[in-house]
Amino acid sequence: MKVSDLALFLNAEVDGNQDLEINKIAKIGEAENGDLTFLYLDSYAKHIETTKASAVLTNNKIERTRKDLTYIIHPNPHYALVQIITKFFDIRPNLAQIKLIDESSQIAEQVQIGLNVVIGKNVKIGKGTIISHNSVVLENSQIGENCIIYPNVSIRENSIIGNNVIIHSNTVIGSDGFGFIPDANGIYHKIPQIGNVIIEDDVELGSNVSVDRAALGSTIIRKGVKIDNLVQIAHNVEIGENTVLSGQTGISGSAKIGKNVILAGQVGVAGHIEIADNVIVAAKGGVSKSLTQPGKYYGVPAKDMSLGLRLEGHIRNLPNYLDRIKQLENKISELTSKIDELRK
Repeated sequence: MKVSDLALFLNAEVDGNQDLEINKIAKIGEAENGDLTFLYLDSYAKHIETTKASAVLTNNKIERTRKDLTYIIHPNPHYALVQIITKFFDIRPNLAQIKLIDESSQIAEQVQIGLNVVIGKNVKIGKGTIISHNSVVLENSQIGENCIIYPNVSIRENSIIGNNVIIHSNTVIGSDGFGFIPDANGIYHKIPQIGNVIIEDDVELGSNVSVDRAALGSTIIRKGVKIDNLVQIAHNVEIGENTVLSGQTGISGSAKIGKNVILAGQVGVAGHIEIADNVIVAAKGGVSKSLTQPGKYYGVPAKDMSLGLRLEGHIRNLPNYLDRIKQLENKISELTSKIDELRK
């Protein structure tokens, strides 16, 4: 549709070509010619100079340095984006005439399918894959060769899973990302999640893992990643090759984790930050800012492990330090009294 039509729908202003035709919505780093992208966080403003999008939905706070871009100006571009997606994308499940195994699915040789398995439209399953009882694979998903899907796994629509992937029971691939935005009255509205999940070859996911679909684009788990039970991976996260995530780790939206990273049990990672390759974060670590250098990190907030352990040692000794300070204060008081007496 035309930019002018979108602006009319949003009650927004246009700075640029109102007759520009928009084909789809894309993230600012992935957009192509003819796409509408969006910008409402200052930390992403640096991408405005390199985006290939034709139009950007933003606010008056962002500098309009690109004269070749068309700007749709709205006081709350995030909420405006939600309005567009809600209006023009139907994300509700369509269960009309559902069959256990849809006839449009493509199932290769030597695939084993258990009892009560549901396979939706246009699903592709590679040679030698096993899908155990009560699992669900929804429409347009792809599963590679020699995968093992254990009982009660849910694989939502448009998911892409590589070869030799193992997914343990009760794990969910492609659940909606946790996205809500308040309006002027403080009422929260759901942000439709219309992206997907991509899991590359040789990945193993434990039981009760949640991998959220992207709001736009893809949540990506790269080759060789190993994920323990009870791990949460939010929308638009990217996890690098051969990274290991231990139990109860949680990664917030749009975080990017490097290669050969180890996140020990109950590590928390804030959204929109990056962790470099070859980083180890000790158990219960809290990563609130990007970790740009390889190494071992510890604590909340996560810091260099040697520094963190020294600080922890000092914290544990605070009662002793307090006693010593009191003793020193008493000695100083005694010395001061003696000096005053000598001066008299």
